[in-house]
This record gives sequence, structure tokens and C-alpha cells, in this order.
Amino acid sequence: MFNLRRFGLHRLDPPRPGGRRMTVRSLIVLVAALFAAGTAAVLFVQPASSHGTAIGPSSRHYSCWERWGSDFQNPAMEQEDPMCWAAWQNDPSAMWNWNGLYREQVGGNHQAALPDNQLCSGGQTGGTRYAPLDDPGPWKTTQVNSSFTFTTWDQANHGADYYRVYVTKQGYNAETDALDWADLELVADTGDIDPGVGRTPPSGGGTLVDIPVSAPGRSGHHVVFMIWQASHFDQSFYSCSDVWFGSGQPTDPPTTPDDPDPTTEEPTDDPTDEPTGEPTGTPAGYECTATATVNNWGSGAGVTVKVENTGDQAIHNWMLHWEWPSSGVTISQIWNAEHSTMGDMEMAAPVSWNQAIAVGGSIEFGFNVSGALSGAPEFDCFPT
Repeated sequence: MFNLRRFGLHRLDPPRPGGRRMTVRSLIVLVAALFAAGTAAVLFVQPASSHGTAIGPSSRHYSCWERWGSDFQNPAMEQEDPMCWAAWQNDPSAMWNWNGLYREQVGGNHQAALPDNQLCSGGQTGGTRYAPLDDPGPWKTTQVNSSFTFTTWDQANHGADYYRVYVTKQGYNAETDALDWADLELVADTGDIDPGVGRTPPSGGGTLVDIPVSAPGRSGHHVVFMIWQASHFDQSFYSCSDVWFGSGQPTDPPTTPDDPDPTTEEPTDDPTDEPTGEPTGTPAGYECTATATVNNWGSGAGVTVKVENTGDQAIHNWMLHWEWPSSGVTISQIWNAEHSTMGDMEMAAPVSWNQAIAVGGSIEFGFNVSGALSGAPEFDCFPT
């Protein structure tokens, strides 16, 4: 029998009004997109750009995104949040793609797919993109009790064959030891969860899944490791969240996410005071611009974006931020880039083959939108 689940088609996700991401995962849409863009689009279409991760307590890469996503070039990050700083320096797209840390065709054999010391990066899925997530160190923590709720965000309503939640055993040192399977204790296994079962998030679409967890007998800094086996396809999502059991939590973790400005605590002595005048400043010589060409057909539009290196240094990576000039616009398909959102802000990051832009060079990517686009968006371009 022809198995639609192999192709992610056990259900068709209806469009969500006001949603800001691609939400329809169907063969019809994919085939139509391939014909519309030509056969070369086979190389570029992102068939499932919205997935998910743990958001409470937040996974390492999502928490870095929460704190620094709109301010990722702030030099204060190096001192205020060194683990996130290292992750951003390694590959900013790890945070832009916080919802894409997964492996395919694992077949349930997670221990074979994820070697010891590589659990938080999903066995270094995507090459070295997520590798810094494996590093032990002073990751910011969320304070929890021995019983707490673990929340995941299923953005594309994949559903789950299971969520498995592990917590490190007492005696594990999260600041010196990379995570091994032997460090973990299984504390929750949900079994099957149908797509759409859970809470509706305030924005962004999808479903929030709350998992009750009990992990007694622990104190201090621990790691919560999650396996989410999606039900739409053999896709396994992984994440590490840093938590603090009991009292005595370091003071930096709760204060830094609320106010990453180092001048608030030591306004007279902190050597990082000077750079705060330009929290999003671009390193000298790195400049880029982005412009859009819009093919508007009323109820939707096709947009081609050209990103140009206008500086005197080769660009190794880039990010674009923008907001829609009119309401009710959503991206329905994107190619040659990866899309994410933060509130009303839309963002695009490169894929592996168009990260680098030579001096005077340019790259292009494109997307289709649903809704009446009144004009070309204005982009903020951030090179590194």
C-alpha cells in the first residue's frame, strides 16, 4: 500500500489565519512549486522550514535566540553570555534555525545516531552548525523544582510518535562535562500525540505541548535532553535545556536575559561600557545591502531578493531583517534561504552554498507570499 506518511502527508495542515510561516505541508503544494520555479527548484525548495524545539525551559539555541536574536552583534554578549557568544560566532544560522535541529531516518536508534559528547547538536547534524551546543560551560539556566512542566513548540503540527525527556543524574557537572548517554535518566515518555493536540501559542502558529516531568534528588546545574520523534515522517528532533534545581542559582542567568546591557550593574568600571553606544554595530569593512523585485498578482506575489557585498571585506555569513509594508502577508514558499520570525520581524538566513559573498559580489534568493503585498519590503542587512 502506498504510505502517505513516508512523504509527510498523513494529514494536510490547513492555513492558519495570520500565521507568519509556511504551514501547508502537502505534495500538491510542493509539486506546484517545482513546476512554477522550474526543475532547478528541486535543489532549493525548503519543504519543512517550520519544525520546533523546547521553549520552556528553552533549548540552548532557542534561548540564545530569545536573548540576542534582535541584537546578535552586540559586543557585550561575549562577556554577558559567553556560551551563546561562541555559538553565534561559530554559525549564526544555528540560532536563526532554532526550529531545525533534527535528523532523518534514524529509525529509533538514537544512541547510534548521536555519539557521546554530541547529543546537544543532534550528532552534529548539519555539519558543525550546532556543534557549540555540545560544549559544557556556564550556559544560562532556568530555575525549576523537582517537578516541573517541560514545554515544546510543534510549529508545523507534526505530532509525535513520542517525546522522551531525560535529565542528567546527580553528580553530573554541566560546566565541565559534555553530555553522554550514561549521564541521563529518562523521566518522561509521552507515547503518541496527535498533531494539533496541546495549547495554541499566542503567535507563530502550531501547538505547544506540555509534558509533566518529575526529577527528584537533584540540585544545581543540570541538562534536560529531549527526543521528539515526529509522527509525520522519520524525523527526530533533539534539544538540550539548562536548568537549575533548588536555590543558590547564579545571579547572572536570570538577570542577563531581561537586560543584556552590562552598564546597568557596573556603569563606572565595566570595560564593555564603551561599545554599548553601538550595540548592533557591524565590524569594520563588512557591509551589505538587500533589495527586492516584486512580481505582484494581487492575492499574492513573488519576491526576488538580491544581497550585495558593498564593503571591502569578504562576507562569511549574512542575515536579513524586515517587516511587511502591509498586513496579512505570509511567506508560502522560500528557496535559496531559510526563513524565521521573531514577533512581527521576518528574517532570512543563507543556506550552505550562499553564505559567503565576495567583495563586490551578490547572491539572490526568493520567496512567494500569500496576501496583498503593497510594495517591496525594506531590509536591514547584517554581515559577518
